[in-house]
Amino acid sequence: MHLSVYPPMGRVRVAAPARLDEDTIRRAIIQRLPWIRRERNRLQNANRQSKRQMVSGESHYVWGKRYRLDVSRHSGNPKVVLSGDILWLYSPEGSTPEDRFGILDRWYRRELKAVLPALVEKWESVMGVKANRVTVKRMKTKWGSCNPDSRNIWINPELAKKNPRSLEYLVVHELAHLVERSHNSRFVGVMDRHLPDWPTRRDELNGAPLAAEEWSE
Repeated sequence: MHLSVYPPMGRVRVAAPARLDEDTIRRAIIQRLPWIRRERNRLQNANRQSKRQMVSGESHYVWGKRYRLDVSRHSGNPKVVLSGDILWLYSPEGSTPEDRFGILDRWYRRELKAVLPALVEKWESVMGVKANRVTVKRMKTKWGSCNPDSRNIWINPELAKKNPRSLEYLVVHELAHLVERSHNSRFVGVMDRHLPDWPTRRDELNGAPLAAEEWSE
């Protein structure tokens, strides 16, 4: 049986073999309550990025690296440029924080979409599976999701802010659901076989700074 605690607020997921009855599962969870409480505490007190105001001087992350935002340059053609440790955001004169957030959000999506196809193709070949469609979609509580029936996979654009190792872990994780839909021992075996350090990558992702609530789409 596997217990997992997920950010941002410590949602608990239990994956247990079908042969276990509810009483056995309940007793196992009770035995792990101290650990569950510690993990939930850790996540709820984790390093969170302050709410983005989209002004010069803020810190923003791109592929796990921290950059200082500079919005002092203006252009009729909005764009984002990385130079040294500066993230230059060009926006039209008089743009609002919401406008600038939209520019950056669309840029993150493009960054993710640029690297996803090759990564998915690589791991489809390695794992002997084929996704029907891989879509970049913002989700409030999940880094990624898979529907084994439609074979569709969704990846959160927040992954463009994290270390590339995290994106690779998510791709392998979601493709593994095309082999096994639940997080049971078979699923763990698939992950162990193809990405042996996946628990470390998972923990790195869950320990990364959590984004504060931004403007809605």
